Amino acid sequence: MEPDDEDLWPPFYLAGNSGREAREQHVHDQLSRRRERGAPPPRRARSLSRREIVRAAVTVADAEGPDAISMRRIARELGAGAMSLYWHVSSKEELLDLMVDAVQGENQPPDPSGDWRADLAAIARGQRAALHRHRWVMDFMGGRPPMGPNSLRNAEHGLAALDSLGLDSEVTINVLMTVATYVMGAVVRELQEERAEHDWTRGLDGLTPDEADKRISEYTGWLRRSGRYPRLVEMVDAGIDPDARETRDARFEFGLACLLDGVASRLAR
Repeated sequence: MEPDDEDLWPPFYLAGNSGREAREQHVHDQLSRRRERGAPPPRRARSLSRREIVRAAVTVADAEGPDAISMRRIARELGAGAMSLYWHVSSKEELLDLMVDAVQGENQPPDPSGDWRADLAAIARGQRAALHRHRWVMDFMGGRPPMGPNSLRNAEHGLAALDSLGLDSEVTINVLMTVATYVMGAVVRELQEERAEHDWTRGLDGLTPDEADKRISEYTGWLRRSGRYPRLVEMVDAGIDPDARETRDARFEFGLACLLDGVASRLAR
């Protein structure tokens, strides 16, 4: 469940010295003085909320990437002036903090069931799905201190899933971070596969099916004649495509099972 606006944590960011950041600080100082004088917010600002602003920003980032985010752009999406946004969000950096935490809020981890493997697997699947919905988040994972309320809630649920094992805190967080690292690595790989599939399709544009088959046959023929790659040829002959879209979920589950098997084996020792 998303926290109410008044429950959102005060985002933290490391301010730089760019002209944009200086302008944002100037606007923030102006608004702070207005609040201290008891001045009401601008009329349009009264009809906005931080949650609405963040949702609009996430929608833009999903469609165009994080570079499209600016206070002016999001204000335009909402039919407001930039000053109305600054009444709720002090800067672009703060907005990015809120966006990342909002995405984390979409992943609702289950209450601990007593089956730590099942619970960690469910958490991993939820994280993977969220990263595919909001691919821009990968650029900000682990890089915007500190974690917000949704991220903290997810971490707390993950730690609680391991309570029954009686591990010390260091081992517990290491297990949880190992699962998270696997998920991020798997998603990076899956995004690479999608780009490669797109490039391959584009490379065959304009060819008839027969021409496309001929080009593929020429490549596999060269592979076979070289004599250098017998194991790869065997895989080709078996019709195995390691990047096939239809096997992506199964491959993720295989890797996740191997990871959890390894965790279980290590903990047993």
